Formats: sequence, structure tokens, C-alpha cells
Amino acid sequence: MKRHGPQGEGWLRAVSLAAFLVLWQLAATLFASQTLPPPAAVFARIAAETSSLALPTHLAITLARVAVAFGLAMALGAAIGIAMGRWRRLDALLDGWLVLGLNIPALVTIILCYVWFGLNDAAAIVAVALNKIPTVVVTVREGARAIDARLMQVAHAYRLPRLRTFTHVYLPQLYPYLMAAARSGLSLIWKIVLVVELLGRSNGVGFQLNMFFQLFDIAGILAYTLVFAAVVLVVEAAGLRPLERRLTRWRS
Repeated sequence: MKRHGPQGEGWLRAVSLAAFLVLWQLAATLFASQTLPPPAAVFARIAAETSSLALPTHLAITLARVAVAFGLAMALGAAIGIAMGRWRRLDALLDGWLVLGLNIPALVTIILCYVWFGLNDAAAIVAVALNKIPTVVVTVREGARAIDARLMQVAHAYRLPRLRTFTHVYLPQLYPYLMAAARSGLSLIWKIVLVVELLGRSNGVGFQLNMFFQLFDIAGILAYTLVFAAVVLVVEAAGLRPLERRLTRWRS
């Protein structure tokens, strides 16, 4: 079976997005409703919001929160996941906490953080990170359990230093799980950040969406949503996907 390279996959994604725009235009023409503005109206709104610097300002604030919460969740979640996968007693001790964290609704965590820490950025970032950490732990823990013991024995037989064993033997086997946690985390965190901003912040994309909702401004909602989604796609295509290929190239 012939496999398409990155360039061929890029063309397929471009065709898919073009098809989405065509379907959007057809639906807007067919229904002719104020609740579904055509792509041209939304793109004009994007240009207007960009020229006024409102969109870049709120987008930058939201992306900063996403970046900090993402880094915090990945660092803590990976460390806890590795520890739970390595030590069975620790896994048994923390498993109940993990199940609890996986099942507490994000809205509850957000409200509690705002009540406990106040309506500030620190509370917002902690709320987002707490919602993501359990899913990172679960993914990385499974990776730690799947580590090939034979490779670790080879490293021990060659008397590799612990740090070198971790970075050159142990960690490469975790990369697929870390990347899976990162990619799912990115898609989850930006959604939670919008909810956090909607509930308790006075800036950011979530705050703007709330304002547009109150004004029934569908074009504004779609404009900010499309731009934010486009940024996430760029991060995925230009950041996470190449990084994943680079880190897992040893498997091929």
C-alpha cells in the first residue's frame, strides 16, 4: 500500500478545509439566516477585529494562559505518571485520587479555584492544569508500564549512568505516550481556558465570546473561534506533528 508523505498529507488537509468552506457557504446561502453568516462576512469581521487590535490582544492573552497551563499540566502529570507506572504501591495509593480527578467536572474545579484563590490569572491557570493533569497521568502511566525491561537490562549490563539510561533508553520509549498526552491535552486545555475566561476573567477569547453571545453577534463568535482554531491547527501542524516524527524516528 502506497503511503503519502507529509506533502501529500498537507494537500489532503487543504482540500478538506476547502470543502468545509464550500459547505459552509452553501448552508449559509440555503438557510439565509442571521444565525449563520457566510464565510465572507466572518472573514471581514476578522479583518476588522484585527485592525482594531482587539483580536490579537485577546488572543495573545488566551494563548499565554494556554501555554502556562499546558506546561504545568504536562510537567506534573508526566512526573506523577512515571512514578505511578514504576512503583506499584504508589500506584495503588494514588489510584483513588486519580479516578476522582478524572471524574470531577471541569466546571466544579473552575468554580472552586475562583472561590479559593480569587478571580485572577493564577486561579484560572491552576483550574485548567488540574483538569488536565489526571489525563496526562493516565497516559504516561500506561507508557511507564509498557517499558521494555530487556532494554533496561541491556543498559544496566553496559553500566550506563542513570541519567544516560533515562534519557537514551527509558525516555524514548515514553515519547509516543508523551506526545499522545500533549496532543490530547492541547485540544482539551484551550477549551477549558475559554470556559475559565468566560466565568471569571475580563479579557481573553472566552470573555469576548461571552460578550458576543450577550449581543447575539454570531459573526463575532465565529470570527474569534476560527482564528483560535487556526492557531491550534498551526501549532499542531508546525509544532507537535514534526516534533513527534523527530522523537519517534528511532522506531522506524
